Amino acid sequence: MLTSNRVKLIIRTVVLSLLFIGILNTCICAVVRPTSNFYVNDYANILSSNTKNYIISMNKTLYSKTGAQIVVVTVPNLENNSLEEYATELFRNFGIGDKNKNNGVLLLLALEERQFRIEVGYGLEGVLTDGKTGRIQDEYIIPYLKQNQWDEGIKNGFNAVLEVVKQEYNIEIENEKAYSGNSGSNPKTVGQLSENNNVMRIVFVSIFVGLIMGLLVRINRLNIIIVVLISIAYLAIITIVGIWLGAKNIVNNFAMHLMSFLIGFSSVFRRFHFGGGSYGGRSSGGGGFSGGGGSSGGGGSSRSF
Repeated sequence: MLTSNRVKLIIRTVVLSLLFIGILNTCICAVVRPTSNFYVNDYANILSSNTKNYIISMNKTLYSKTGAQIVVVTVPNLENNSLEEYATELFRNFGIGDKNKNNGVLLLLALEERQFRIEVGYGLEGVLTDGKTGRIQDEYIIPYLKQNQWDEGIKNGFNAVLEVVKQEYNIEIENEKAYSGNSGSNPKTVGQLSENNNVMRIVFVSIFVGLIMGLLVRINRLNIIIVVLISIAYLAIITIVGIWLGAKNIVNNFAMHLMSFLIGFSSVFRRFHFGGGSYGGRSSGGGGFSGGGGSSGGGGSSRSF
């Protein structure tokens, strides 16, 4: 029969052991848990709903085709843990990727420490090497995070990683393009710049066509009625083409091309009236879910921003 002192010793030993285990878990495993969305865990509250929905949607398609998962986690801070330890433990706790293929990827942002890490499972370490993930961060993520452009940096990095995974599995997914932050291209503005360039091209074409029509009328090669009909047909066609190339507002689009056409058309008569130039003179145009249980192989790279 156990004595009172021995019982107390056993109880004290058990309590101290449990306390010690608890301390270890607090120091090493103080990581967040996956949210109901799983693919996006924005504990730092820095991502927009559009970015979250995009990442979730792309992941669903990727997982259905390959079993791979690219999970995004943002945290306010690392709770005195190193970024590498935190990412490794978080990766394992989440169970990112297929359990057998170990093809998960973690994108982790620590806001207070201003650090970022890409953690890669064993199954993708061959294509997402430390050097590759480092270059992805340097080119596609960190330049935006330095400017506190969280949506742009996270989404851009996600797309860059997704492209590598797509190539590895030889699959097609209609995702957005990743833009290099070092080239000055911003995912937020590239689409708008492309649209503006298309519209400007059509504006210059309208000025040129108006100039030609004006010249033909001026030298009596075309009847004014025919010119009007040709001009109406042209403006209708060019407006439709402009919309197809990206212009959104039909009324503004038509008005812009009409004004451009009239600038070109009237410039011929202004040139003859005021400048006395020849017919050959040229006008200078104006214009105005749950994870599969994959484990991290410890591969990946970290960056500060």
